[in-house]
Amino acid sequence: MFRCLSGTGCMRYIEGHKSTCYFLLLILVYLLYLVLGAVVFSLVELPNEDLLRQELNTAKQQFLHDNECLSEERLEAFLAKALEANNYGVSVLNDSTINWNWDFTSALFFASTVLSTTGYGHTVPLSDEGKAFCIFYSVVGIPFTLLFFTAVVQRIMVFSTRRPVAYVQRRWGLSGSLVSGVHACLLAAVALCCFFLIPAVVFSQLEDEWNLLESFYFCFISLSTIGLGDYVPGEGHNHKFRELYKVGITVYLILGLIAMLVVLETFCELKQMKQLRKMFYLKKEKSEDRLNILDHDHLTFSSVSDQTTPAKECKTDLFDDTVPVTPED
Repeated sequence: MFRCLSGTGCMRYIEGHKSTCYFLLLILVYLLYLVLGAVVFSLVELPNEDLLRQELNTAKQQFLHDNECLSEERLEAFLAKALEANNYGVSVLNDSTINWNWDFTSALFFASTVLSTTGYGHTVPLSDEGKAFCIFYSVVGIPFTLLFFTAVVQRIMVFSTRRPVAYVQRRWGLSGSLVSGVHACLLAAVALCCFFLIPAVVFSQLEDEWNLLESFYFCFISLSTIGLGDYVPGEGHNHKFRELYKVGITVYLILGLIAMLVVLETFCELKQMKQLRKMFYLKKEKSEDRLNILDHDHLTFSSVSDQTTPAKECKTDLFDDTVPVTPED
């Protein structure tokens, strides 16, 4: 009996706190997914890192053996200086001296990566003044960029999603959830072709050292605003129209981010997605003022009802108790 009561109590508690239980389950699943990613990345990349370390150590020892006049300390100092400069986007290689990181087109590309929070990290401010301006520029620019993207996406959604879905519903009389789901999938397919597959083919042709997978990887890393910085276009020494190429990449990033936001917003407006989000959200609680107003209205209605009820009862009693008088013969 006690076991039954406890089981019933647990079920009642779960039913009354569904949102909290779902939210805790969401946290658990997210942590497990995070751990899964760490395990897979560690298993896949750790052997490659170890192999690269061995190759670098072998190359270093071979270089010292071929140049006995150079001490290991001096080589270490030079490599540390070169790697520090490389972290700021400055390379000591001969084929990279013709490319400047802070000409106008490169600075424009850098500004777009900052405002879009992509941040490849291949070019960073060198001076304290540049770092200070970057902070101020980002504090003002990132919210402004979000406002700009929101306004653009809201206008595009009218023509790309709402009107087409409404037209198909009126024209063929199909259900709204079905039309919206099919439209979202078609829109995602178009965005995949126009902003991932086709640009990946283009980048694989323009960048000599990129294959198709690496080009697609760059497109995904960029438009998802991850921006790892391991692949950055336009950094080779053989680009004839590097300035125009950088401007084109900047335009591609802005248009691609807008397209991704349109697709995400389209999926977020699906009925199924709204129901899924409600599972993890807290229920909206009525404000205290609204509750007071409702209570006042309820009391007022009750008082009016109480005042009208006796009158109705009296009227009913009056007619019920009245006996019709008939004339005596």
